[in-house]
Amino acid sequence: MKTVSKGLAVWLGILAAGCHEPTEIERPGAASPVSAQIQEVGLGNVAVSANRGELVHLFVRERVRNDFDNPKPREAVLMIHGRSVPVLAISELGQKGYDWAQWLAQSGDVDVFSLDFQGSGRSPRPEMDDPCNAPTAQQGILIPNPLAATCTHSYPFTLNTSGSDLDELDAVVEYIRTLRGVDKVHLIGWSAGSFRIGPYAAQHPDKVASLLFLAPIFNTAFRGPPPIADPTPMTLGRRADVFAGDGRVLGWDPEIKCENQREAGIEDVVWAAIMENDDIGRTWGPPPAGAPEGSPPEGVMRIRQSVNQVGVWNAAVAAQITVPTLIIRGEFDTGQGGLQQVAELYNLVQNDNKLRFTVQCSGHFMPWEKQRSVLHHISRQWIKHLRVGDFDRGEFFVDTEGNLIPM
Repeated sequence: MKTVSKGLAVWLGILAAGCHEPTEIERPGAASPVSAQIQEVGLGNVAVSANRGELVHLFVRERVRNDFDNPKPREAVLMIHGRSVPVLAISELGQKGYDWAQWLAQSGDVDVFSLDFQGSGRSPRPEMDDPCNAPTAQQGILIPNPLAATCTHSYPFTLNTSGSDLDELDAVVEYIRTLRGVDKVHLIGWSAGSFRIGPYAAQHPDKVASLLFLAPIFNTAFRGPPPIADPTPMTLGRRADVFAGDGRVLGWDPEIKCENQREAGIEDVVWAAIMENDDIGRTWGPPPAGAPEGSPPEGVMRIRQSVNQVGVWNAAVAAQITVPTLIIRGEFDTGQGGLQQVAELYNLVQNDNKLRFTVQCSGHFMPWEKQRSVLHHISRQWIKHLRVGDFDRGEFFVDTEGNLIPM
C-alpha cells in the first residue's frame, strides 16, 4: 500500500490544476511587484564559429522584486530553454497564472534570470537571417515567402556545439555571481536544456547551488548524434509541428489525455509568444490555413542546429553531479523525440539531497498546462529550502489533488 503525504497536499492541492474547470485566459490586470530588467552579457572571445572574433552580447532577462534594496540575502536562479522554444515563452508566458519567473520572484528573496543561447530567441542568430540556410528539404515551407525557389546554403555548417553552449552558460553564471554577489546560482533547464545544466554542474559544482531538471532528455548510453546529412545553422518549425507533431516528434496534442489538462486558447498564446521572440521567423512562410488571401504569415520558428558532442551527457557525466538535484516530469511526457531515463538519472546523482516527481495529468509542456501550479510551488520550495514540504530526498507521484505518493 502506498502512503499519501497529506500535509503537502494542503499547500499543493490548493492550486493543483490538473483536471479541474479551466479559468479564463487573460492578461494580468494589476501592476506586478516584480520588475523586469534586460541584461546583455558580453562574451568577448567566446563565440560560435559563425561569428568567431566578434564581440557577442547574449540576451538575459532578470525578474526581481521591487524591494531590491532590502539587505536580506537573496538566491539567484537561471532558467534556460531546450532545443527549440525560446526561453521567455517558457519562463514568463504573458498570461495570468503562467508567468513562472514572476511567481518565483514574487515569492521573495529570489532573483530570476532567463537566458537565450546564441541562435535562439533574442540572442544573436548568426547566419540564420538568410532563408537559404534552412535545410533544402524544408525550403518549400518558405516558397513563395521569402524564397522564390530553393537555393544553395551560404553557410553549410551547423551553428552551436555543446562546448560553445557550456562556454556561454559559464559566462552568464559568472555575470550573475558578480552582479548579485552570490557564490552559487540555481540552474533550471527544460527538456534538452539538460544537456547544458547537467554537464555544467558536473564541471563547476562550486558555482551551482542546485539543479532543477524539467522533462529532461537523458540517455545513459548517449555517445553522440548521428551525422547530419544537410548541415545548416538552423532548421524550421511550424505551428503544426509544435502542436500536432512533425513525424519525428509527437507534438503537444497527443499528450493531452485529461479533461481540461490544457486551457482552451492557450495554444494561440504560446505560438504568439514564440513568434514575439523571432522577429525574422514571424515574417516567413504562408498565412494560417484557411486565412483569407493576403493575410499575414503564420510564421515559422528558426531553430538553431546544435551538435551535442560525444560523451557530453550520459551516465558517466551524470555520476559526476554532486549538487542538490530535483527532477520533475509529467506522466504523459513522450520526450518529444528524446529518451528520458529519469529514474536512472536520479540514481546516478551523487548527492543525498535529491528529489524526483512525476506529475499526474501533465506532459512535456507542463509550463503551459493546468498542472503548472504544481511546478511553480515545487520549484519555489526547492529554490528557497532545497526541499519540498518535509522531504529532501525521494521519488514521488503527484496526483491532481496535490498528494505526494511515494514511488
